[in-house]
Amino acid sequence: MSSYNYKKMKISIKNSSEIEKMRVAGKLAAEVLEMITPYVIPGVSTGELDKICFDHIVNNQNAIPANVGYKGYEKTICASVNQVICHGIPNNQKILKDGDILNIDVTVIKDGWHGDTSKMFLVGKCAPHNERLVRITQECLYKGIEAVKPGAYLGDIGNAIQKHAESNYYSVVEDYCGHGIGTIYHEEPQVLHYGKSGSGIQLKEGMCFTIEPMINQGTKFSKILSDGWTVETRDGRNSAQWEHTIAVTKDGSEILTKRNEEFQ
Repeated sequence: MSSYNYKKMKISIKNSSEIEKMRVAGKLAAEVLEMITPYVIPGVSTGELDKICFDHIVNNQNAIPANVGYKGYEKTICASVNQVICHGIPNNQKILKDGDILNIDVTVIKDGWHGDTSKMFLVGKCAPHNERLVRITQECLYKGIEAVKPGAYLGDIGNAIQKHAESNYYSVVEDYCGHGIGTIYHEEPQVLHYGKSGSGIQLKEGMCFTIEPMINQGTKFSKILSDGWTVETRDGRNSAQWEHTIAVTKDGSEILTKRNEEFQ
């Protein structure tokens, strides 16, 4: 793995064999979200969903759930419901109910390489305004991905996301962002979901990072709960997030965590 410095920022550049390993990890992470989908129904606890994902990663995939033990986090997935922006801790007391929206965020380690992805779920029958938030947020992710190519800038990604969110009367969370990824879970660069086109570092073939916009129905402001992990909207309105791990290719990008349901 080579690297280059940008204003003392060390960003790793993956070669083709390393990206292939990331492709394997990414496919496994995507598979977890596909596997758990039928279980996301009213009446299930987020703790039960977490256990199913853990068992699948360890026993079926012979892989490692990256979140377990990461900076003291004890669970396999983050399960963020309604006004929770990110890092919701699964537990057996949190029972999903009809109309909830849920983000499941999972990272799988295979042969030392990370695949990081998340998906929104509509639990039962959801209100149209929540369905719209989930849909527009996914569109924000895709617009961010469309901006990825060699010679583009990180600011192009953030600008594409911000413009689409704000044109739909939503706000972009600025306190959390995407990140470089490889054998290290979180590495440089930081990938902001807002910003100015043409700003930030220039993208190069072999860079790998996540894009994971968090979009709020109300204001952009967040708060961390007393557990030290759970992040909620400060105004109590709902939030949505989608995430993919991306590799910059010779002529564009590759989604390493693409699910079978996408782009059909």
